[in-house]
Amino acid sequence: MKVVAVNKSASFEYFIEEKFEAGIVLEGSEVKSIRKNNCNLADSFCFVRAGEVTLKNMHIAVYDKSGAFNTRDSRRDRRLLLHKAEIAKIAGKVNQKGYTLVPLKVYFAGSLVKVEVALCRGKHTYDKKQSLKEKDLKRDADRRIKEFL
Repeated sequence: MKVVAVNKSASFEYFIEEKFEAGIVLEGSEVKSIRKNNCNLADSFCFVRAGEVTLKNMHIAVYDKSGAFNTRDSRRDRRLLLHKAEIAKIAGKVNQKGYTLVPLKVYFAGSLVKVEVALCRGKHTYDKKQSLKEKDLKRDADRRIKEFL
C-alpha cells in the first residue's frame, strides 16, 4: 500500500468516529498524476446526495504529458464508490447534528486508487488545545528518553 496524500489537519480538527475505504472515479491522466504524487487533500470534504458520495475540492494536478484536449478542472467533484449499506449508514449519521464526512488519505491498493474517508465529529477549541498539550508532552518525553539513552 503506497500512501500518496494525507489530510493532516483532519485529526486535529475532528474526532474520528469510523473509517471507510472507498474507490474513486478518475480519468487516466488523473491516475498518472496521482502516481507522481501530484495530489492534495487540503480543504477537501465529502457529501452525500441522491445516494452517491462525492468528494469535493480534492486537487489533482493536470498531468503534464496529457494532450491539449484532455485538460479538466483540477478541483472537480469526484464520485466515491461505496456499498449501498455503507452509504445509508453514512447518510444517517451525516444528517445528525455535528457529524461530517472527511477524506483522510489517498493511497494505492495494488493498482487501484483508494480514498480513506472517516465519519467525524468537530472539535471545540478547548479540545484542540488539549490535543496540542498532549502532543507537546509526548514530544518532551521522547526527547528526555533520547537524552537518557
